[in-house]
Amino acid sequence: MAAAAEKNDGIWETVKTVAWALLIAGVFRTLFFQPFWIPSGSMKETLLIGDFLFVNKWAYGYSRYSCPFALCPITGRIFASDPERGDVAVFRHPVSGDDLIKRLIGLPGDRIQVREGVLYINDEAVELQDDGDFVETYDRQGSAGQYPRCENAPVGQGGACLKGRQIETLPNGVSHTILNIEDNGFADNTPIFTVPEGHFFFMGDNRDNSVDSRFAQASGGVGFVPFENLIGRADRVMFSSAGTSMLAFWTWRSDRFFHSLHLGD
Repeated sequence: MAAAAEKNDGIWETVKTVAWALLIAGVFRTLFFQPFWIPSGSMKETLLIGDFLFVNKWAYGYSRYSCPFALCPITGRIFASDPERGDVAVFRHPVSGDDLIKRLIGLPGDRIQVREGVLYINDEAVELQDDGDFVETYDRQGSAGQYPRCENAPVGQGGACLKGRQIETLPNGVSHTILNIEDNGFADNTPIFTVPEGHFFFMGDNRDNSVDSRFAQASGGVGFVPFENLIGRADRVMFSSAGTSMLAFWTWRSDRFFHSLHLGD
C-alpha cells in the first residue's frame, strides 16, 4: 500500500509540475514574448522563410488578441503605446483570424497610394535608392516547399533567382529594403487609401509577393487593420533555418542568428 501511495504521489507531483510549467509559459507568452515562425516570403529580404523570432508583446500594450484564441477579457486596448511607421508587426487578420507579419506603412489619417511601384504617403513619394539585386537559389523553400518568384524568370532548379532591391526611406527616417519582381504588377498602381481613425495600413517588403492592405478584405486581402488587432513588434531574428525542419542543422543560417531587423544595427 505504501508503495502504491508513493507512486500516486509521484504522479501527482509530475502533473502539478507540468501544470505550473504550462501556466508560466502561457503567462510569459501572453505578457512578454510570443514565438513566431516566418512561413512565407512576403517580407523578404527583411525576413526569410524559416526565420524564428520573438514578438515583443508589451510594445503596443494588450488587447484580447494578446491571449491565445483571443481569450483575454479585454475591451479595446490597455497600457497602449502607439506603433511607429516602419515597425515590423504581427497582427491578427480582421477576417480570417490568422496571425500575419508585415511592415506598418500608414498611420490613422494618412493617404497611401502606390504609383508605378513607388509608395506615396500623403501625396509625397518616399525616398528610394537602388541597391543591386537580392539573390537566392531557385529551390523549394520551407515546409510548404514553394519555389520563389524571380524577376529573371524562368530560372532552372538550383539557378540564381534575382529580385531588384531598393532601400526605401519613410518620412520618419526609417529605412528598409524592398524587393521588386515585376513592373506594373497588379498592386503597383493603386487607388488612394485614406487610413481610418484607430486603424493602420500594412505592406510586405517583397512588394510583388505580398497580399496586404493594398488588397480588400472582401477579396482575401488585409485591408485596414484595427489597433486592437496588433499583437506585438518584431525587432530581431533569433534563429533561422533554410530547411524544412529546424533539426536539419546543415541548413541553419548562422549569419541570421540574433539578426536585427533594423538597417544599420
